[in-house]
Amino acid sequence: MNTNQVKGTAKDVTGKAQEQFGNATGDTTQQVKGVAKQVEGKVQKGVGNVEDAADDAARKTNDR
Repeated sequence: MNTNQVKGTAKDVTGKAQEQFGNATGDTTQQVKGVAKQVEGKVQKGVGNVEDAADDAARKTNDR
């Protein structure tokens, strides 16, 4: 796991909690911010996944 994967996962989890807090309190601003943070986290985690795949491919190429 790389930094982007870890940070992305953390943002996703934080966003879910924020959204649930907004749901519980009826605060639509918190709900929207939570969903936005989840999206940001998923994108960052996706970037990390691409980085990992590129590193793996480079390693396999170098091993040949």
